[in-house]
Amino acid sequence: MDLSVILDSVISLFIIILVGVYSSKRNIITAKINKGLVDILIKIALPFMILSSFIYTYDDTIKANVTKTFYYSISAYIIMITVSYLLLLPIKDDRKTILHFSNVFVNTGYVGFPILNSVYGPEGVIYGSIFNMFFVILLWTYGLILFKGNFRKEDLKTELKNILLNPSIAAVCLGIIIMVFNIKLPGYLLSSIKSIGNITGPLSMLIIGVILSNVKVKRFLKDWTIYYGITVKLIIIPVIVYLFSLLAGSSSKAINAVIIMSAMPASAMTSILAESFDKEKEYAAVIVSITTLLSLVTVTVLLKVII
Repeated sequence: MDLSVILDSVISLFIIILVGVYSSKRNIITAKINKGLVDILIKIALPFMILSSFIYTYDDTIKANVTKTFYYSISAYIIMITVSYLLLLPIKDDRKTILHFSNVFVNTGYVGFPILNSVYGPEGVIYGSIFNMFFVILLWTYGLILFKGNFRKEDLKTELKNILLNPSIAAVCLGIIIMVFNIKLPGYLLSSIKSIGNITGPLSMLIIGVILSNVKVKRFLKDWTIYYGITVKLIIIPVIVYLFSLLAGSSSKAINAVIIMSAMPASAMTSILAESFDKEKEYAAVIVSITTLLSLVTVTVLLKVII
């Protein structure tokens, strides 16, 4: 793909982020409204986008790649967890928890899917949705263990229920059924699904803009762990995942989608859980905000290398 196409996609997303910043500064989108927008994004728009991506004409290669993406995604998460754990050994206390969580749990919803859709279209979103399945499963198990320390038996049952009822997981399962059995949906239903799914990109960028507008970065500028953590998150981990793909001799849209997802900025859940458990919540907000902003540069470079 030509670099100008990639830049156009990223710049377009960045402009919408600026609109989000403006909306927040002018108090058009308040914190309460933004929370509602997040709920709409996660519970409605994103699942519809994932579902619409499966309503697509497939060849045997794409179907085979869907299966392979399960293995690619598992491998990527193992690499991210291992590399992050080893590289963060010099950092102690809650900041290590925040950085490790942000390294493993990337922003699939707000940034990952819109970029995959811009680069690869519906096919890329399919592969990304498989990666996102593991994100959801690990988030409500491994991710909570990082913050809580362990699970009580009753907590485990609740979290497993949350996983099974997650709208994105339901969308993937339904999408796979549609793909496998080649189900044809009525035109009006298909149009509605795609229209709702299409708001995912713009809506996610508006939300990021609001988040960025409310973070005070200055007080953390002298903290070396910020710079170290961001370097590990946006450069070292994606490069290592990419190098492993080269060693494996694999090259396809499926594995590229997984590499792209691994290079995404820190998930907003980093900040949400940090606030919930009262662990370095301002530090977490800074990590989410700065990695989101800088990822517009690092992801563009990565796309140029792998595509």
